[in-house]
Amino acid sequence: MAGTPYFVDRGVVLRETETKETDKILTLLTWEQGKIGVIARGARRKNCKFAAAAQPLAYSEWTLYQRKDWHYASDASTLDLFDGLRRDLKALALGCYMAELAEAVCPEDVPAPELLRHLLNGLYALSALHKPPALVKPAFELRLLCLAGYEPLADACALCGREDPEDPVLDTAQGVLRCRGCGGGGGRPLCPDSLAALRHIVYGDPRRLYAFRLGEEPLGRLAAAAEAFLCVQLERGFSTLDFYKSLL
Repeated sequence: MAGTPYFVDRGVVLRETETKETDKILTLLTWEQGKIGVIARGARRKNCKFAAAAQPLAYSEWTLYQRKDWHYASDASTLDLFDGLRRDLKALALGCYMAELAEAVCPEDVPAPELLRHLLNGLYALSALHKPPALVKPAFELRLLCLAGYEPLADACALCGREDPEDPVLDTAQGVLRCRGCGGGGGRPLCPDSLAALRHIVYGDPRRLYAFRLGEEPLGRLAAAAEAFLCVQLERGFSTLDFYKSLL
């Protein structure tokens, strides 16, 4: 197309919407453009050259051009399809939930490289490293909240200042740690092991985000606290979360 300014960017397909007979509207999270809507004409045809790249959770390099408020796909080549996810329904469901979370917290047309890196690392942990979904889910949720500006204060009890709170509780409304006996209702109970894991997730090296182990009970406490904190802070539910939980 003469005179059309093309550009190249890499990104993950967060969501697809089928439209017309052969087209898709994709929501991509890219390095340079951030979250954008892309019209992929012919992406549902069997012989489409970028059909694989237009799958949900595919990480691809896209050649795009823009007209008014929309981006259009000219070409794409896949970089990682995260095949390990596509062989495990539970992992795939969790990957779709992670993508929906990323879409929920990322504004339009604003570069969010740390968020994209976090999503790619989470998908890689499930697909290639075969990390347990039960461990990946709370770690991904809590770190995503930190990147989105909802970092919990977990270094000490917010009321008495103890670094090792007695019967620790995560206050999901206030986003603070406190001792159970320091007043205030609600919150999600933790234990020393689940608190240590939460601090590792919030304050640790993001490159080692999933490098921890927990027993079944402390992992359950961490998971319940992470999910409750996320739902309270974002004030919404997620259909992909409901589907993931239906598989457990």
